[in-house]
Amino acid sequence: MASTRTTFTLDDELARRARELGVNISAAARKGVDGAVRSALERADREAYINHPETIDDDWVTAEAWGDE
Repeated sequence: MASTRTTFTLDDELARRARELGVNISAAARKGVDGAVRSALERADREAYINHPETIDDDWVTAEAWGDE
């Protein structure tokens, strides 16, 4: 997987404590961004469903019938 170098600002005290505790700041940042992206995608999916919920149409009955076979 390709990577992109980026820069972010971290509170001095938090950075100091992370170094003292041996926290891999890059790995922690990747994990945090990954979680934030997943959460944003979940919210977007939920919002899309709320704005455009599924509706029963003529094909719905046929699709349900396929499950009965």
